[in-house]
Amino acid sequence: MKLSKLILILIITFIGTATVSADNRQSRKHIRKGNTLFRSDKRKEALVDYVKAVRADTTNARALYNLSTSMFPAAWRNVQENQRDTMINYFKAAAQQEANPYRKAQAYHNMGVVLQGAHDFKNAIEAYKEALRNNPNDDETRYNLVLCQRQLKNDGNGGQSQQQQQQDEQDQQQQQQEQEQQQQQQQQQEPPMSKENAEQLLNAAMQQEKQTQQRMQEAKQQQSKRRRIEKNW
Repeated sequence: MKLSKLILILIITFIGTATVSADNRQSRKHIRKGNTLFRSDKRKEALVDYVKAVRADTTNARALYNLSTSMFPAAWRNVQENQRDTMINYFKAAAQQEANPYRKAQAYHNMGVVLQGAHDFKNAIEAYKEALRNNPNDDETRYNLVLCQRQLKNDGNGGQSQQQQQQDEQDQQQQQQEQEQQQQQQQQQEPPMSKENAEQLLNAAMQQEKQTQQRMQEAKQQQSKRRRIEKNW
């Protein structure tokens, strides 16, 4: 399963749950809004709503997963170094909070993708193994696991055989083709911003809303004052 397809499936799948508590009602509201924005290729706006969802309920697995997933750039292998730890931590938290084995596996899978892209093959292997423990039928995870094991072995041997190098080159070409197709599909899509930038945008929006409400309250008070003066007159 390609990463672009994986993201879309998980974003949609995470909408529904059988049991809903009152404590995370506000969080779910922001998740639904973020999902709608994400599917409309408005990833920056979606990221802000996922930040709101996590703020409302820090234990909501769907909010944690969707926030981290929305931080993937179109060229998913090029996750910025300053974003990796944040994404990994959120995927890990989502997996720990998630009770559904399938969704838990997807969180570990995406965590492995981030680690693999950073050439941290050892930890990527562990993430993929966790994913397979929860969903043994995921062939994409199994493929990534084998590839990471081979890459780790090659690093340990200090080189590659010609056959292994050719295979890796073929794998890279295939991944590059998939990446180019994904980029073509997302040409009109703005690149995602970091969680820190989303926090800044969210705080600015909240401050603007506060100022707007204050101006409206002042205008209401002035209007009420004028009415009292007219009535006394």
